[in-house]
Amino acid sequence: MHSLFISDLHLCTNSPHTTRLFHHFIRHSAPHAEALYILGDLFEYWAGDDDLASPFHIEITAALHALAGHGTRIYIMHGNRDLLMGKALAGACNAILLADPTLLDLYGTPTLLSHGDALCTDDTAYQDFRLQVRNATWQQQFLSLPLAQRKAQIEKLREQSKTEKGQKAMSIMDVNLQAVHQLLHAHNYPRIIHGHTHRPAHHLHRLDGHTCDRWVLGDWDKHANALRCDASGVSWETIPIGI
Repeated sequence: MHSLFISDLHLCTNSPHTTRLFHHFIRHSAPHAEALYILGDLFEYWAGDDDLASPFHIEITAALHALAGHGTRIYIMHGNRDLLMGKALAGACNAILLADPTLLDLYGTPTLLSHGDALCTDDTAYQDFRLQVRNATWQQQFLSLPLAQRKAQIEKLREQSKTEKGQKAMSIMDVNLQAVHQLLHAHNYPRIIHGHTHRPAHHLHRLDGHTCDRWVLGDWDKHANALRCDASGVSWETIPIGI
């Protein structure tokens, strides 16, 4: 019995290699897990659930739906790029949408799941933007726009973000340790699993007499990667890629 965790796949038609990795993972690794947790940024971006009918989105959601039909429970969390995923998308994948953060008992160990972008508090400009786009009123107004207009605005924001990232120090785009410690304290010192930073690693945080594990998932831009959790602990999952 084990669960798998992935994040930051950024699936889109312009990344066929990552899409092939995804399908291979869904067919060969994920069916052996009792649960698959996707902790944000499954897609490069998500303009709204009315975009479910595109051939590429049908392809991805059908693969996840088939995995769920095989017996693997699927949980999806919003990332910074696909925060507009809704109930229709979850239904198409036969998945459950998770709040960020979500605390659960994972094989006897309290574990907090998050996308991770809320922890990057040194990037104040991004945090202001994050607050804006997660506002329910803003989302309602944005989703009322025609789909093509929404996509054009998102594409423009993606290009702007790429430019801004090139001008920021790498440390600013990583998590802030104080933010991590505040999260640990607020949830009674659990294990944390998150993505977003694209810096796969295992960190130990010693705080108030507790030692807490923090596992950071990597992105899928070049290699498939996943975290495996079972009753014995957490480890990186070896994903055989025969493509």
